[in-house]
Amino acid sequence: MSVEERPPAPAGEPTLFTRASRALGWSMASTVISRFSTLAIGIALARILGPDAFGTFAVALVVLLAVLSFNELGVSLAIVRWPGEPREIAPTVATLSVLTSTVVYGALYLGAPVLARALGDPEATTVIRILGLSVIVSGLVATPVALLQRAFRQGRKTVADLVTNWTSALVSIGLALAGNGAMSLAVGQLVGSLAGAVLFFAFAPQGLRFGFDPAKARALLRFGLPLAGSSIVVFATTNLDRVVVGATLGPTALGYYVLALQLAQWPVTVFSQPVRAVVPAALARLHHDPPAMRRSFLSALGLLGSITLPACLLLAATSGPLIRLLYGEVWQPASVVLLWLGPLAALRILFELFYDYFVVIADTQVVLTVQAVWFVVLLPALYAACVSGGLWSASAVQLVVALLVILPLYLASLRRTGIAPRPVVARLGAPLLGAAAVAAVALLVARTGAVDLVVLAVSGATALAAIGVLGYRQRHVVRELRTVG
Repeated sequence: MSVEERPPAPAGEPTLFTRASRALGWSMASTVISRFSTLAIGIALARILGPDAFGTFAVALVVLLAVLSFNELGVSLAIVRWPGEPREIAPTVATLSVLTSTVVYGALYLGAPVLARALGDPEATTVIRILGLSVIVSGLVATPVALLQRAFRQGRKTVADLVTNWTSALVSIGLALAGNGAMSLAVGQLVGSLAGAVLFFAFAPQGLRFGFDPAKARALLRFGLPLAGSSIVVFATTNLDRVVVGATLGPTALGYYVLALQLAQWPVTVFSQPVRAVVPAALARLHHDPPAMRRSFLSALGLLGSITLPACLLLAATSGPLIRLLYGEVWQPASVVLLWLGPLAALRILFELFYDYFVVIADTQVVLTVQAVWFVVLLPALYAACVSGGLWSASAVQLVVALLVILPLYLASLRRTGIAPRPVVARLGAPLLGAAAVAAVALLVARTGAVDLVVLAVSGATALAAIGVLGYRQRHVVRELRTVG
């Protein structure tokens, strides 16, 4: 039965819109709670382990993320998008997911020594092998997780995710205090994923059932393989920095880099994702009216810039005090990385909105072109920067490439759709001024010699005030997007 043919929900049963809204609310709450939990856990572990052990784990984590980007070949997503009853394909999806994940782990186990050496830390071999067991767990839970998403049972998924995070944290901290170094993080991650898997099996509407239908398997692979290929391309572009830094500068430098990167990604998670949850749907509703779609895009750009630019420049301007206060003096080299990754995060947030716009207007060729150009230009530039200048150069060159290559490429592509660079710059003018004011205040307070806590308090208050003023100027945009979406 198609979606259009399905009968309306019985009286008293939540409508599809209501269930989707609740799922979005749970998703946002889970994201915020998870980010705060991750920050607290990260601070504790970074202080206990130090840069060397943290860097070894970072090497293993890069490998794990690479494998997880394609480990179950994208077939589990078919459950979410399947037009019929998901019970039809769930057993076949479960079988394919577990089989492919097991094969991938086997390859990972055998290739761990080569991967560890390539990333600059041969001692990470065992850590990669232990952490890599999470690949099999991921294959096991892929189907239950997809079934929960399909049923809009995001509340249950949130509980399982939180249990995963906190179990991993407690085990890792306990093992780290016992002197197990980077292995404490790998074991903690694995134990946490196993604890979450138990809950996913219990919470999923159909649990975990295996089966195999050759016809459905062929259809699932036709659906999933292109997604797996796309995931590899996206991973290569978004994680190129970590791979090159680890391979050229070693695990300790990678530990500094990853720590700064985690802080720089905060504005993306906390501010950008909620806006991106609304904007694509709002733009899609205006597909029949291109001028109105362009106006809504520019309005959303101004709103996003007002929220994120001050926050990102705050991270950059207070990088030294922030790193010292949260993580201690031993992590101070990470501050020069955050100095450049803060503004880069702001650009990435804007690029994500550009990405959404081109997807909505079905011009995916632009997206693929930008990703390909970004990778091709960044790879040699990043390698040369690492070899010649170290961490600060590796961070700075990414901002330079984003500003001088990727931003002009996106602006030229937007011009072809009828959005000239001038209105784009005009929408971002006030947010840029507000962000510059926040950075100036932070730098001035730091020059007075005030203690780190005072610098952060004054700078943070200034950033909140700037976001409040800029956000108030954009209040009509929120109403427009809610009305359209």
